[in-house]
Amino acid sequence: MDSDVVHTDDVPVTDLSEIDELPPDLDIRSIDDALGTDETNCKLWYFDPGEEITYHAHSEQEELYYIIQGEFSLKLGRSGEEEYHEVGPGTFYAAGPEVGHGHRYLGDDQGIVLAIGAPSVEDPGLDPHEID
Repeated sequence: MDSDVVHTDDVPVTDLSEIDELPPDLDIRSIDDALGTDETNCKLWYFDPGEEITYHAHSEQEELYYIIQGEFSLKLGRSGEEEYHEVGPGTFYAAGPEVGHGHRYLGDDQGIVLAIGAPSVEDPGLDPHEID
């Protein structure tokens, strides 16, 4: 990838509930696919009331999140050291490799989170409680 420009409205929405291998059952926009990035994952996650991404970790990937819309409850930290935070629009948070993280949408309309991860690896997630 050299360079590119894309508008959010031009990136198709994918309904993850139609893909059995990929929980959670959220809608996403794969910004990274639209831009053709090689080293960075970038997604917009759309949450309906009560939807969540459960507490998990990645073996290699560092992730950065930005709350665009809505109120979320976060669970962050290594197993046994988790902290909970309630956050809203304008909040950034991050989790490094092998650091547990998850979030649940608390609002009544739609929540939107920007998620950026690098390196871009196929990593379905680990159970933080099983990491030494």
